[in-house]
Amino acid sequence: MAKDNNTPQKKPKFSSWWIYGLIAIFLIAFQFFGSDNLASTKKTTTSELQEYLRNGDITKILIITNTNQAKVFLSDEALAKDVHKDVSEKPLFPSTGSIPQYVLDYGDLQIFQNEITEIKKENNLDTIVEFDKESNVFMELLLSILPFVLIIGIWIYLMRRMSGGAGGGAGGQIFNIGKSKAKLFDEKTDTRTSFKDVAGLEGAKEEIEEIVEFLKHPDKYTSLGGKIPKGALLVGPPGTGKTLLAKAVAGEAKVPFFSLSGSDFVEMFVGVGASRVRDLFKQAKDKSPAIIFIDEIDAIGRARGKNNFTGSNDERENTLNQLLTEMDGFGTNTNVIVLAATNRADVLDKALMRAGRFDRQIYVDLPDIRERKEIFEVHLRPIKTSETLDLDFLARQTPGFSGADIANVCNEAALIAARKEKKAVNKQDFLDAVDRIVGGLEKKNKIITIEEKKTIAYHEAGHATVSWMLEHAAPLVKVTIVPRGQSLGSAWYLPEERLIVRPEQMKDEMCATLGGRAAEKVIFDKISTGALSDLEKVTKQARAMVTIYGLNDEIGNLTYYDSSGQNEYGFTKPYSEETAQVIDQEISKLIEEQYQRAVEVLKENKDKLIALAERLLEKEVIFKEDLVKIFGSRPFEKEFDQKGQEIVSTEKLTAEESTEENN
Repeated sequence: MAKDNNTPQKKPKFSSWWIYGLIAIFLIAFQFFGSDNLASTKKTTTSELQEYLRNGDITKILIITNTNQAKVFLSDEALAKDVHKDVSEKPLFPSTGSIPQYVLDYGDLQIFQNEITEIKKENNLDTIVEFDKESNVFMELLLSILPFVLIIGIWIYLMRRMSGGAGGGAGGQIFNIGKSKAKLFDEKTDTRTSFKDVAGLEGAKEEIEEIVEFLKHPDKYTSLGGKIPKGALLVGPPGTGKTLLAKAVAGEAKVPFFSLSGSDFVEMFVGVGASRVRDLFKQAKDKSPAIIFIDEIDAIGRARGKNNFTGSNDERENTLNQLLTEMDGFGTNTNVIVLAATNRADVLDKALMRAGRFDRQIYVDLPDIRERKEIFEVHLRPIKTSETLDLDFLARQTPGFSGADIANVCNEAALIAARKEKKAVNKQDFLDAVDRIVGGLEKKNKIITIEEKKTIAYHEAGHATVSWMLEHAAPLVKVTIVPRGQSLGSAWYLPEERLIVRPEQMKDEMCATLGGRAAEKVIFDKISTGALSDLEKVTKQARAMVTIYGLNDEIGNLTYYDSSGQNEYGFTKPYSEETAQVIDQEISKLIEEQYQRAVEVLKENKDKLIALAERLLEKEVIFKEDLVKIFGSRPFEKEFDQKGQEIVSTEKLTAEESTEENN
């Protein structure tokens, strides 16, 4: 079949194997052209040499002193003899000088020289004996060139690795190192995420929908003299959906979306980060209107001048300076908006946060109970669930969970159901998934003695009893003495989602946390190391009450909390040594008060504590219904509707209304 001449020919790809091929050619050339051993030269012995010398066949002996070799040259008459037939042929690659026919390895130079001299005198020979040192021009040349060849080969190899693969020509691969690594999501094919795929985050979506309007209808705002914002910073805890929200903006606006991480600008060579920033903004302006999304911007946006021990010419600072210039340098009519996400807004440079660069800061918070239900609805779409599954119940069981955590719960529940060979995922599978994620893997085969198991049962029963008797403590869900992860037992609560916390609420929580150690003291009159995590928790709470929230009478209305994160008691404390002693005393006093309070509560309800512990030893897992049978219902128990709102009883409402009428 004839070839089509119009078919474009592919350019040959550059390969580092060319370098290795050149080195091999050098070595082969050295062997053929620089070595006399392959030019029909034959090895001989001392006895054969003496015989050839007595017969007058040798015209010259060249003794190489630095290699202990002797090169033997024969006369033309000797080459015609049959005995020298093997060396009489001409070499394939003759060198510029005469070629020796024999090579001899001798031992001691003085003995070898005396033997030759003695034979010459006995036979009256005029054989020439010369002395020399071995030198090879090709070898010296190769040794001088080889380091440069290796350095060039290694350099090309590194350039190709950093430029992202083995494709393209050598020049293109080398100079692509300064190009942007941003991934472009085309509005026609890739950016299919919309706000419907983002559950919850209503407040954040309201703010960011306006950015979509800027990109869709810029004239609507610029006609009145307004300027389109240049950037928006998404701030929030990990897993709350910042990246998903940015992709939804691109999908809704139908514009090109350049996505990359802050670490993509960081490179080992000076100036590469700044070059990539310039190339990124150039590409975005060429495709405007467009969105640039920089995830984890704190990798390059940290405050300058802090902890900089490498000098002023820091590569990260150069990259940040270039980013600041580009964000404040391109015109407002280019329709390029920069979105960025970070978990640590407190460490970002102030120049990056100012208006004109990131005009808006959008806080993406953890979802509340209503938003968690919406997130469950999104992640349960591909999962086969039971018809009786209550999403409101799942939302209440996952306080403090982020969107990523809820996605993990749904996936883990599906895996648990499949492991049990179920046809649908039910409520118990989700509860097991929450236990698995929060508490860790269940360890049923862990070896625990009877005495240890009894101690663990009373410890957990103490938590449950104190929390049941205190008004502001979190309501109990279940108690178990089955080991999970690093814990030997655990009590699961359903904490109330509060926006502000009062001192009595924090004290009740601390008292319930210390109920485990208090139960050990009341029942066994001994304490153990099992309360380590409890002590850690209450110590942090007590320290926060004293030093952060200003809830202590001795310290007063002071806080030593620094919201900027610049001074977390690193080198200097923001208070004197006398104040430090007062803080330590108040923390200890606060914890001891709640511990004694827990002891008193357990002494008053000792019979119920024992009954609960015995039931726990029998069943290993008990629920709220078991506590109701032993303690009765809580007088201050709160009820919630399907939306998570508190249900106020009719009697309470009637009493309040009558009070208002009397007033």
